[in-house]
Amino acid sequence: MQNATTSGYGPHAADSVAAMTTLAERLGHRADARLVIISCDDLGSCHAANEGVLSALHHGVATCASLMVPAPWARDAARRCLATDDIGVHLTLNCEYQSYRFGPITHAPSLLSGEGGFPREVDDLWNHADPAEVLRECRAQIERAIAWEIDVTHLAPHLSVITLRPEFFDIYLELAAEFRLPIRLPSTITAEQAGFPFRKLAADEGVLFPDHFDHDWRAGSRERVYEAIRNLQPGVTEIHVQPVIDTPEVRALTDAAALYVDDYNLITADATLRTLLADSGATPIGYRSLRDAMRAG
Repeated sequence: MQNATTSGYGPHAADSVAAMTTLAERLGHRADARLVIISCDDLGSCHAANEGVLSALHHGVATCASLMVPAPWARDAARRCLATDDIGVHLTLNCEYQSYRFGPITHAPSLLSGEGGFPREVDDLWNHADPAEVLRECRAQIERAIAWEIDVTHLAPHLSVITLRPEFFDIYLELAAEFRLPIRLPSTITAEQAGFPFRKLAADEGVLFPDHFDHDWRAGSRERVYEAIRNLQPGVTEIHVQPVIDTPEVRALTDAAALYVDDYNLITADATLRTLLADSGATPIGYRSLRDAMRAG
């Protein structure tokens, strides 16, 4: 299977075979360069996440973040982002918390659970979501981020719910093409496992995405991040974390709070991580580099 680093871009790909380059080269680096994106998810989900993610961006080693537009603290996050911050939209159709609820910003009955707010379970969303409402809601989330003066750099679905189902992946690609934005795609799930060639479909539409992304949503990132840095491959690798500061609020939201607090300590204050990054010889980048390359054609 080809991906955006080796395939053509759009319907005239066959005419430009000789011009094919790696993604690293399109970003102005050598073909064998190691480039790393350290991204923070769930900005806007709660006050503790806003504090943790923005600190990770401004004082830690994080290079970008993604904003959960429908979440209650999203407006606060948007107001506090700097113009230079590399911020994407964390397209959100699930709210996985037991007691903490929020829902769509559009009229979308099929995106509501029986207990209020988005469905908690991914399967619940997949079984009931109307694709037309998914498209309208996701587009509205991007448009609201833009209205909040976020210079949106990429799209990254929450829990990958629109990545791994063909009827929703079409929506993901449509929005990426419409807004000319790169997207997050897992590299640790094959086309055979997903049931359709999602990476090739994106490449065929000229949509850029990192070469490597580990589809691992378990809370707590320290060992996963260490391992990823030790084993960086040529190309662009995205590594995600979910940093929060330690507050009564976040402890009340989830039993996994301590692991997310550890993400914060890892990204902002961990000497081992900084040493590993330095020793790797990798160049830190954000998604803005991919967006600019994609828009340059």
